Amino acid sequence: MKQGKIYIGTAGWSYADWNGIVYPEKRGKGFHALPWLARWFNTVEINSSFYRPPAAKHAESWVRLVADHPDFQFTAKLWERFTHHRESWPMPSEIKQYRDGIRPLKAAGRLGAVLVQFPWSFRRTAENRLWLGKVADEFSDYPLVVELRHSTWDLPEVYAGLQERDIAFCNIDQPIFKDSIGPSDRVTAPLAYVRFHGRNYDNWFREGAGQNERYDYLYSEEELKPWLAKLRNMQAKAEKVYVVTNNHFQGQAVVNALEIQAAMGGDVGGLPETLLEKYPRLRSL
Repeated sequence: MKQGKIYIGTAGWSYADWNGIVYPEKRGKGFHALPWLARWFNTVEINSSFYRPPAAKHAESWVRLVADHPDFQFTAKLWERFTHHRESWPMPSEIKQYRDGIRPLKAAGRLGAVLVQFPWSFRRTAENRLWLGKVADEFSDYPLVVELRHSTWDLPEVYAGLQERDIAFCNIDQPIFKDSIGPSDRVTAPLAYVRFHGRNYDNWFREGAGQNERYDYLYSEEELKPWLAKLRNMQAKAEKVYVVTNNHFQGQAVVNALEIQAAMGGDVGGLPETLLEKYPRLRSL
């Protein structure tokens, strides 16, 4: 049976606390994180596009930076204007701004997916169903992935609706509370998607907790093991499987992405000594 191609990488690449761990402490003038990560990974999820539409010139430069890696794919978060700030539907100029920003990625064949990430508070109500439908219609010309975190969406008809539109359901590993969606291996489109957020229960919903505190978590080998079976199951059903680690604090996302890659038969050679010193368990790879 033919298996889908697997893409493994991190959510974002620009983190100051990765310097001296993932990246060299002292970097030359020509250093850039993207080709550095592309030595090991074949995808990265663009985080900055969630906070503001990227400038087209930046997207063009990202494409150039991975030119030596023809299989490398980007996935891009949809701007939060469409997912978190829903007081009114975005203006045509705002829609154009986002489209223009990611157009170079699509034109170069480097755009693997657009991630539509809704917050846990986005529950399945009539109003929210209509909003989701409008987003899906507006961006139907992109390969879409929808991340729904609240358990009210965990219904057969929701998955059937996504499948009818060829929209991928984002399988997530997150701290599980009463109304959370649990880990899954659903495939509702030609591509499948998984995001690892960590399991930092203490800080996930704590008021005032920052990004570093929420995503400060390192998965153990035992915690990752059940996911390997899920990933192989998704590979049997999808043409492409994207695996993104979002537990970014101090490079932990890199560690777990490398461990998943090694377990799935990928190469993880040439790791920097600074990363091995911080996380000696990687030496066993």
